[in-house]
Amino acid sequence: MAEAIRHDKTSHQLRLLSDALDSGRLGPVRRLINTLSPAEIGNLLESLPLGKRVVVWGLVDPDDDGEVLVHVGDEVRESLLADMDPDEIVAAVEDLDIDDLADLVEDLPDTVIDEVLKSMDRENRERLEQVLSYPEGTAGRLMNPDVVTVRADTTVDVVLRFLRLRGELPEHTDHLYVVSRRHQYRGRIALAALLTHEPSTPINRLLDAEQPAFDVDDSANEVARQFSDHDWLSAPVVDDNHILLGRITIDDVVDIIRERAEHQALSAAGLDEDEDMFSPARRAFRRRLIWLGVNLCTAFLAASVIGQFEGSIDKIVALAILMPIVAGMGGNAGTQVLALMIRGLALGQIGASNVGELLHKELAVALINGVCLGIGLGLIVLLWFHDPMLSLVIGTALTINLLTAAAGGVLVPLTLKRMGFDPALAGGVLLTTITDVMGFLSFLGLATLVLLG
Repeated sequence: MAEAIRHDKTSHQLRLLSDALDSGRLGPVRRLINTLSPAEIGNLLESLPLGKRVVVWGLVDPDDDGEVLVHVGDEVRESLLADMDPDEIVAAVEDLDIDDLADLVEDLPDTVIDEVLKSMDRENRERLEQVLSYPEGTAGRLMNPDVVTVRADTTVDVVLRFLRLRGELPEHTDHLYVVSRRHQYRGRIALAALLTHEPSTPINRLLDAEQPAFDVDDSANEVARQFSDHDWLSAPVVDDNHILLGRITIDDVVDIIRERAEHQALSAAGLDEDEDMFSPARRAFRRRLIWLGVNLCTAFLAASVIGQFEGSIDKIVALAILMPIVAGMGGNAGTQVLALMIRGLALGQIGASNVGELLHKELAVALINGVCLGIGLGLIVLLWFHDPMLSLVIGTALTINLLTAAAGGVLVPLTLKRMGFDPALAGGVLLTTITDVMGFLSFLGLATLVLLG
């Protein structure tokens, strides 16, 4: 429901914006933009053709430029940066949080990166370099080094006076982190606990030592899973010596989850989640040509199987009419299992301990569906062609292909993952090829043996 409301809101905003741009009235456009958050502005910019995007980008409040750049895909960001002067880019990004700046800095021109680093004080520059030293997709790359720490041997009154003296807290601060003299992480204290206990209460009495810390090398997927399982708003990040390095906040985790969902949806079609919908045709052509070429090669494989039964098809024309049904049903069934597997692998729910039971279950489902659908399809073919043996052949072939689809849907993504490939990217092509080949082979092979043998 919330997602549907969000989509309706974006569609409405886009319509208002397009109408205002088409009329040439920039005042209403500016007023509409000023009512939106940076994330909403980024979403609208990604929804606009290049010409209108440039106009709207020029009307965005310069104070929001940096945050907007964080919330758009790589290709759209590249097009927006191309329309900015180096001084504008430096001004846009210099006030960003360290973790957001780390996401952007590699997309900036080298000259701009130098200016950004010069504009930062030594402490923040070292923090940025520290975050950039960790690989993409790790907790270290996601963390923000700006954390508020306290010692266990103080009291609530001392901590509150320290916070008032500090003047402000980093965004999404729900806990303070307790560290030792060597800055090793010991636990956390909720802000609510500080406000509801007597000033003389020792901090070590309020310490929550059960909150685990992420290792700096933990994967982004593991971070997202832990946040989802425990409903955290923030979590600490430590190194091998348990030294507190920073924290990860829920806004970064939401970005991970969204990007992962987009990756799974688009990779299944051979697309990049960072692709600009309105990118030049030449760029989109090159990117998609490779994927379509792979599909063409696999299509020839399926066609070669059909070619082996050319004589059978010549003698029984009904085979040519019916064989797409078996292949198509297998492809659809395999896609269902593949989607389930990719989701399970992404969430860490599937491994060596349970894959056997999952395969057994999917084969059982495929067998039941195959028998039920095979009987139904066989009756339809019987009424259509008045050939009981042809009905038996197609019902049997359908069951065989559904069983193949179930086995392939489980085993193909597991094999790809073990080989280091992305199951979401390559799984669909391989599985479709398997179900097409087996669908044609089982149907045409059985028909040749039973009807022409």
